[in-house]
Amino acid sequence: MENFIVSARKYRPVTFDTVVGQAHITETLKNAIRNNHLAQSFLFCGPRGVGKTTCARILAKTINCFNPTPEMNPCNECPSCKSFNESSSFNIHELDAASNNSVDDIRSLIEKVRIPPQVGKYKIYIIDEVHMLSTAAFNAFLKTLEEPPSYAKFILATTEKHKIIPTILSRCQIFDFKRITIDDIAKHLAFVAKSEVVVAEPDALHVIAQKADGALRDALSIFDQIISFSGNTVTYKDVIDNLNVLDYDYYFKITDFLIKGDVFNVILLFNEILYKGFDGHHFLMGLGEHYRNLLVCKDVVTIPLLEVGENIREKYKEQSAQSSLTFLAKGLDIFNKIDVQYQANRNKRLLVEIALMQMAGINTDSSTSTQNAVVKTVDANIPRIPVDEKKNPIISEPIKKIDVPVKQNVDPKPETQFTTVKMPIDSMGSLFSAGTSNIQKTNQEEKKNEIIQSNDKRDTKFSAEELNVVWNEFAKSIQKDNPSFASTLTISNPELLDNFIININIVNKAQEIEFEEKRNDLVNFLREKLNNYQIMVQLVLNVSTVEAKPYSPKDKFIHLLNKNPLLNDMKNAFGLELEY
Repeated sequence: MENFIVSARKYRPVTFDTVVGQAHITETLKNAIRNNHLAQSFLFCGPRGVGKTTCARILAKTINCFNPTPEMNPCNECPSCKSFNESSSFNIHELDAASNNSVDDIRSLIEKVRIPPQVGKYKIYIIDEVHMLSTAAFNAFLKTLEEPPSYAKFILATTEKHKIIPTILSRCQIFDFKRITIDDIAKHLAFVAKSEVVVAEPDALHVIAQKADGALRDALSIFDQIISFSGNTVTYKDVIDNLNVLDYDYYFKITDFLIKGDVFNVILLFNEILYKGFDGHHFLMGLGEHYRNLLVCKDVVTIPLLEVGENIREKYKEQSAQSSLTFLAKGLDIFNKIDVQYQANRNKRLLVEIALMQMAGINTDSSTSTQNAVVKTVDANIPRIPVDEKKNPIISEPIKKIDVPVKQNVDPKPETQFTTVKMPIDSMGSLFSAGTSNIQKTNQEEKKNEIIQSNDKRDTKFSAEELNVVWNEFAKSIQKDNPSFASTLTISNPELLDNFIININIVNKAQEIEFEEKRNDLVNFLREKLNNYQIMVQLVLNVSTVEAKPYSPKDKFIHLLNKNPLLNDMKNAFGLELEY
């Protein structure tokens, strides 16, 4: 049986030109070799699987090549290249810092550096995962790294640059490798598939590239896994089944339902997704990414940011045309809030369903159309019962009137209970996001402003003393909930003017803001207690009444001296000095 070689090794780049997605690095290294401007030490840093060690090997092989090509690639014919290809080179050494991280290992390395190369110009040391070296090992390595022999070159590679001490960083030429784009990975996978005589759908390769998260090595490993599963034909369905990826079609379907405001089909589809074993948070983040892609498709300029296959790209364009900017922007805002709350919430399924209900209500134009859609969606077999428009259409049984004893001094409210029941589905978002119903919120606001908006003309006269008593009574009533405002009320002196106008002197902008926020509550309280509905409260900002407080020792001494001039005689008698 022939030994199988994984694609990550079989198709590992051997020249700078075949390195994927790192042109800014490879061009710089080629120019440095061409102009003979090689540093004594390099640091290659970046995420996993982006080509750090591969570029280090290509650089080591190229600078030791006897006859490099005009494109600064190794010739593969000279003794140095042949020995490197056969893994028998005595001039290129690789060291794994994860298992050789002690001071003794570095001392052994320093001893080997003293021996010049037997063949070729340079002796190159590639140290992988260099951040694993201990602090003592780093310190032992400093001098050799800064002033190595002319024939010695060091290439360090790491995924965690922040763990390397600054003194090492200052002695290296640093190259930052970036994550490989999805398009670049998909193109390389297509090349590998063609070389392996594998028929692969472009959408399938894009899903593999997305799953790899910018690492080409991971993408090739996933590609090998899919080949083992599906043989020489790689389809989109095979990939999503094998990698447990949620199909794009689910996101398109659920977005169609959300655009129409079809809450019930949205919840049913979400239940199907959970039944397939997908996590609710995973689904929510995928749907948020779907909304982002729809937003990207709104303008031709941003369409290149869409990293999907051509077929799915067309679907995004079509659905984006049906989605308004308001619908997408509000939906993304909901995703952001639910993402923060998800981990702390105990009923995670309900949280996601609430988010879906909120999004389903964004596009609803009117309560009537929404309620009709709800009735049609619930069950077509339910017999239609004629209802009066003035009553709630959702309630099919007549409402029985219940007599409730009412206190005599309280005026009964008009019978408007059923008008508040007719709430449209599109208000679900504000219902859940606010934490209380709009009905309760409206009732509270009406109750809060009830006295202010009253047409009552009662104007019972009262004295300044009576005003002060009620004023202090209000301050005590809010002492527990709002102690700062209660304190402000206590120290402020209300001034009673003609026409029941009350002046309040305030000394700063903060007090003005605080009074403005609580003005309605205060006026309501005064009107009710003093039985006068013509009372008005106005603020007078009087900054000049504030006496400047002494802060420095000199200011405090002068302040005390103005109160008692004999203080200066005492200072002179005891020979005291002020501290500044």
